[in-house]
Amino acid sequence: MTADTIPSALRAAAEQYPQIEAVVDGTSRPTFAEVAASVDRIERALIASGVAPGDRVAIWAPNGLPWVLVSFAVYGVGAVLVPINTRYKGEEAAGVIQTAEVALLFTVTDFLGTDYTELLAGQTGLEGLGETVVVSGPVPDAATSWATFLDRADQVTLDEAREREAAIRPEDSSDIIFTSGTTGLPKGAVLRHGASVETYVQWSRGVGLREGDRLLVIYPFFHTAGLKSGILASFIRGATLVPHPVFDVQSVVDRVAEEHITVLPGPPSIFQSILNHADFASFPLESLRLSITGAAVVPVELIDRMKTQLDLDVVITAYGLTETHGTATINEQTDSIETIATTVGHPLDGLELRIVDDEGVDQAVGAPGEVLVRGFNVMSEYFNAAEATKATLSADGWLATGDVGSLDERGYLRIVDRKKDILIVGGFNVSPAEVESIILRRDDIAQVAVVAVPDERLGEVGAAFAVPRPGTNPDPAEIVAWSRDHMANFKAPRFVFLVDSLPTNPSGKILKPELRSRAAALVEAGETA
Repeated sequence: MTADTIPSALRAAAEQYPQIEAVVDGTSRPTFAEVAASVDRIERALIASGVAPGDRVAIWAPNGLPWVLVSFAVYGVGAVLVPINTRYKGEEAAGVIQTAEVALLFTVTDFLGTDYTELLAGQTGLEGLGETVVVSGPVPDAATSWATFLDRADQVTLDEAREREAAIRPEDSSDIIFTSGTTGLPKGAVLRHGASVETYVQWSRGVGLREGDRLLVIYPFFHTAGLKSGILASFIRGATLVPHPVFDVQSVVDRVAEEHITVLPGPPSIFQSILNHADFASFPLESLRLSITGAAVVPVELIDRMKTQLDLDVVITAYGLTETHGTATINEQTDSIETIATTVGHPLDGLELRIVDDEGVDQAVGAPGEVLVRGFNVMSEYFNAAEATKATLSADGWLATGDVGSLDERGYLRIVDRKKDILIVGGFNVSPAEVESIILRRDDIAQVAVVAVPDERLGEVGAAFAVPRPGTNPDPAEIVAWSRDHMANFKAPRFVFLVDSLPTNPSGKILKPELRSRAAALVEAGETA
């Protein structure tokens, strides 16, 4: 069976690997055939709930089996999946729901003491959200229980559900995944079925993922790394998916040993935390054979330690962004340690790369410029954002990534900088403009600029330079704590420095390179909030 849509990839997995464990989540260990059967029932319940092809359905929940089942069912009825970041506060989640015009939300009320329905209570702009289904945890009066939702399946036949699946085309939209931009407002990249499958057929073949592998997924499912290279790739290759909801070194080490994990993907910070742990020498990690890393700068020494101290057969780095379904380039398994650490490989088959200057002129081999990508897996558009789409995606299909890189004589890409101001905190994109707009809601802050400072574990974190309003005396430590209460933790600046003014050029543009240098010096000197 050849898969060209995400539902057909699920059916192919159930046919080719029926008795292999598909997902391990607590005591639940369904096979690929059992996952497909569970998805059948959820699809029927979705149809009975009035979900039509093209409707947007959101999931706001941690990694786990319910996420896997619901996502495949949403795809299967021709609806469009809208993942929501589990670290979002109510206002941020409501913004996604409103922008994507979400009709149905699946969520939980018991994740790390957080009730997501409570966070949404009182938020404006949610009139279009018709129903909220609580997958686990106490069910508020205004929501629907998981059991009540599933009971609706009896109103719809299996044939009706399969007809929905059969009508889905490769070019149909599958997801709207929100990503930060320089405007500060998250934008929803529209992804497609066929491009998703083809990208992760190539990705899984390139990294060497194979039938019978056991893949520990720390990346969140709301991110393309978890959703596509985690869930989808596992089903394409017949690998067992072991979701891990929250990272800490000991729990990951224990899970690797207990589940005989063979594949451990993650950003560099995860491997740095494991290798630098005081108890590393005693960690039972013998089952590991393969790792895929990226999403931040990868030191050569780290790749070397991963291969020698973790005794991995293969370490691969890759590059991509949400707008390319998560992957655009990939290294070869046979590439040298230096190549794997200093480049992000060559483009996938069917993709083209260009390196251009500010005038759009192609650069010579080795010369830096903005990275442009064109080909089969470039997003369709930003949902309901025509101007943002036009600014990022040219009429002839070239996607401006905002990253600065160069190509070597082999066509391998080296990422050297970012044209945009985006921070990458532990693999998560953070828009300084968005963080600045939230901090400026405070009555005691007149101006603020957020820049990146290096961080050994996360790659980089945010530092805010804030100009107090006249007559106020804000406390930097209190601003840090306040920020964590008003935005996702990874977005909140780790450092706040009070200044009389922000440096600007003659046109009034804030000189962020100067602030980055100043912030790095202050942090190194120990002057932190």
